[in-house]
Amino acid sequence: MAERIRSVIRTQHAPVIRSHACIVSRKEGEGPMGACFDRVEEDPYFGEKTWEQAESRMQADTLQLALEKAQLAPSFLDCIVAGDLINQCTSSTFALRSLNVPFLGVYGACSTMAESLLTASLLVDGGAFRNAAAVTSSHFSTAERQFRFPLSYGGQRTPTSQWTCTASGAVVVSAEGEGARIRGGCIGRIVDYGITDANDMGSAMAPAAADTIFRYLQDTRTVPEDYDMIVTGDLGNIGSSLLLELLHAQGVDISARHHDCGAMMFNEHSQDTHAGGSGCGCAASLLCGHFLPLLERGEIRRILFAATGALLSPMTTQQGESVPGISHLLEIGGNYVD
Repeated sequence: MAERIRSVIRTQHAPVIRSHACIVSRKEGEGPMGACFDRVEEDPYFGEKTWEQAESRMQADTLQLALEKAQLAPSFLDCIVAGDLINQCTSSTFALRSLNVPFLGVYGACSTMAESLLTASLLVDGGAFRNAAAVTSSHFSTAERQFRFPLSYGGQRTPTSQWTCTASGAVVVSAEGEGARIRGGCIGRIVDYGITDANDMGSAMAPAAADTIFRYLQDTRTVPEDYDMIVTGDLGNIGSSLLLELLHAQGVDISARHHDCGAMMFNEHSQDTHAGGSGCGCAASLLCGHFLPLLERGEIRRILFAATGALLSPMTTQQGESVPGISHLLEIGGNYVD
């Protein structure tokens, strides 16, 4: 069983990331990280009739690609842990309904990749399952319709807003095999600094990321220099700066090792994405397309992956509620023996 140190979980058997895959759409493929993705789909509808069907198709294709890379069939999986941004996690439900595999639907907003991967890893580490998959996705058009305005409305985006990525990532976790390993994790706490601007997700999520990273470092008695990279989900440019300030106020400087998926995904000037990228698929696709390959090639040895989420809904925004944030964290290392 995994060992718990206060708020931190250390895995006993370091589950293996057996395979992984990521698929994005054209805008993400045109960005600075475009070369790292397994597939760039030119058609934002992914051959389907609606945006929602498109997201489900993208997620289903991503999991299938991850399985194909390892030469595995869906029946190999004991469980799939998946989620997305849309009501009742329908993108995931409809994507995976034909696989006949036990399913756990999770919702952590844009932190869903970390939440699903941590859940799948603990199920494998604890011996409940031998093999599990973590999957998530987001689609610009489905998210805009649910959280903001229909695309035909032509609403103006504020300078603090972020562009929801059309992207998906899938990871297969196993009890044995070769690959990067899940060394531990930290379940996030809900942190609410009273921010009410639903177009400033970075500022709403940064305090949660600071809380989770600080707790993990403190409870494991490690320092930023013990990790090659400290990766956050999609704070974007504004949230990333705030994260560094919040941690610096607690005596922690991660600036030399910090990488944010939202800030990395797009060129904010040439692609008109303002404060950066966001969405469940942002962190998921870059974890699978960029960071895990770095670990597998031995270019880095040890990272912290702290995806971040804004736990709001259209209803709470309309009622004037603030935007609570959350950040779940995993420590991922190369295939070495401690």
